[in-house]
Amino acid sequence: MPHFTSYDGTRLWYDEFGAGPLLLALAGGPGMDARYLGSLGGLDAGRTVVRLHGRASGRSDTPAERASCSFAEQGRDVEALRRHLGLDRVDLLAHSAGALVAQRYAYLSPERVGRLLLVTPVGRAAREPDEAELAAIRAGRSAEPWYPEAAVAERRLADGADPTPELLAALTPFHWGDWTEDARREAGRPLTPPQPWLRQAFYAGAGTPAPLPGTEILVIAGALDGLIGTAPARLVADCHPLARLEVLAEAGHRPWIDVPDRFADLAGEFLDA
Repeated sequence: MPHFTSYDGTRLWYDEFGAGPLLLALAGGPGMDARYLGSLGGLDAGRTVVRLHGRASGRSDTPAERASCSFAEQGRDVEALRRHLGLDRVDLLAHSAGALVAQRYAYLSPERVGRLLLVTPVGRAAREPDEAELAAIRAGRSAEPWYPEAAVAERRLADGADPTPELLAALTPFHWGDWTEDARREAGRPLTPPQPWLRQAFYAGAGTPAPLPGTEILVIAGALDGLIGTAPARLVADCHPLARLEVLAEAGHRPWIDVPDRFADLAGEFLDA
């Protein structure tokens, strides 16, 4: 796995695979091991995918200053990687919380960004779910065999129970369009877990939403995303003048797993346009 030295001397690692035009992929979480992105529904068939392991995440090093893990600061890592790869411009795909890093980078360096693909983004400059929408999405899954256990876990957490691994695991089916064997396998992959302090450090960069007037953007949401819903994606699409929103009916928070063919077609057409 290759690595580069970021703006403050932190060593960060990335995966590179596939063939064709380069697509830089940013993971969510925050702090998820970037390997969970897989091949992004087969996008590597027509392009070289570079998955960045963000600072203090996956295989990358933990910096001396935790404040440098805010999403605003991690935009500087994207610039350092672009230079390391010798690219004038870069197409970006960002998932979930990684979309905050991507939007920040595109705001600071719009001339360095080609096309921007934001997959189930958490929001514009913070995490912005609509709790009423989220409750409705979850209630709509009440016929599923796993729902009673998930609903109990949801109530216990709402009543102030500690977010134990068992309770969080019971909620996991809400994150997927269909809790299939593929979804179970992906959810259970033995990857490096996020560090417990990273979430607070990452969101410390929250600020005012900043429109990207000159950047072509595709925003993809999952209609069954019981983790954050579709409201954050709608806010993102409304924020940026050249953004287009696609809501995939049978998808949850990882649409490249739930509906891989539809996802790959949408993403490929957008990136190739």
